[in-house]
Amino acid sequence: MSRSKRLTDAERMKIVREAAEGVSTSALAERFGVSPRAIQYTLKADAERQKDAAIPVAAVSVKVTAEELAALDEVLAVAGIESRAEGLRRLIQAAGGVFVPDAQMAAEMARYRASLHEVGNGIAQIAKQMTKANRIGQGAGPEFTELRLSQMRGLARFILDSADEIDLLLRRRRDAMKLEATAVLREFAHAAE
Repeated sequence: MSRSKRLTDAERMKIVREAAEGVSTSALAERFGVSPRAIQYTLKADAERQKDAAIPVAAVSVKVTAEELAALDEVLAVAGIESRAEGLRRLIQAAGGVFVPDAQMAAEMARYRASLHEVGNGIAQIAKQMTKANRIGQGAGPEFTELRLSQMRGLARFILDSADEIDLLLRRRRDAMKLEATAVLREFAHAAE
């Protein structure tokens, strides 16, 4: 195979099309009489061309509830965006700063993680004591006292409260993100006018 052969534009288009259909790089190199590296460069150049030209090449599909879809349609209508596809495209393009978790959220989650880890250790110790008591027998060894029962109830209550706090935190963050996304859509709609 000749390393100096130059591919024509028509050959490059065929290579891109056949590679998309699953033909291997080595098979394409053999068929077109070039090195596998030339095929890779051709495919890379085409990918960069598509990116530079902002040619849509990927589809996004997501299932939502009827209420979520109605809320999206309402936001798009308020922003003056005529189609869901255009609204989603604008959100994706502007998502750089909108969907990045903030420092406050990261700190809160780290705090919850540490608390739950501590609770997990406490539960493991109680379980260890209960297992030991069961092995030795009910009459001898460590007892499962009212204090232990109270501790277990407290731990269970703490875990449930923590789950509620995390849920509330995430709901507040989601609401804030919704407001930011609405602002981004409005900004794009006004810029388009």
